[in-house]
Amino acid sequence: MSAKPNKTIFLADDDADDCMLFEDALREVSTSTELTTANDGVELINLMETTVPPPPDVIFLDLNMPRKNGFECLELIRSTKAWERIPVVIFSTTGQEEMVRKVHEQGANYFIRKPGSFPKLKQAIKQILDIDWTKHSWKPVAENFYYQY
Repeated sequence: MSAKPNKTIFLADDDADDCMLFEDALREVSTSTELTTANDGVELINLMETTVPPPPDVIFLDLNMPRKNGFECLELIRSTKAWERIPVVIFSTTGQEEMVRKVHEQGANYFIRKPGSFPKLKQAIKQILDIDWTKHSWKPVAENFYYQY
């Protein structure tokens, strides 16, 4: 069995504790994955402008961030030709139906409500890393869009 190729993940989240937990969980799920974090939406977009191509394999995007929030980032990502096909997973503490619907309409690939435990966080990250985006339905139906652990 051959090792999976390295994956690159971008995480945009203004909560330092959430970023550290995410990184710890990611390391336990996959040691060959490279994580780059941005502390807000402006930092994420700057990162995208300076490093893409190559695009990350997936972007985990918090909604409530200063300077440029997740909605604004998602809109910009989906309207930029070089970035429009990068999978975006909304990763937020909110689970409000209106917000979930809005980011689904904006073109996010999944919405994961931030899990309340470390094992569930690892499960959520592993689920996303296991997706083969080349074979996956680009825009899931609304019923398959929102994951709550």
